Amino acid sequence: MAHKKAAGSAKNLRNSNPKYRWVKLFGGQIAKAGNIILRQKWSVYITWENTYMGHDFTIHAKTDGVVKFTQKSIQRFDNRRYKRTVVNVVPAE
Repeated sequence: MAHKKAAGSAKNLRNSNPKYRWVKLFGGQIAKAGNIILRQKWSVYITWENTYMGHDFTIHAKTDGVVKFTQKSIQRFDNRRYKRTVVNVVPAE
């Protein structure tokens, strides 16, 4: 009796394109205005001075300067505190 092969075997043949996420410019490197500093999924790193976050959570430099990563202690709505890594760009003088 002839049988057709199960359709489920073709599901794993497709492959998605890589997203190339995470840090593009490390601390101490020079960034120009508009450069991508970090690509991420969700807001793991947060923006601080002279940086902004795009709609896909990509962090960009607002001004020319040197990239700096620091830790900040942030207070939640229920008064608990937690640490987050923030991204700054120290302006070039």
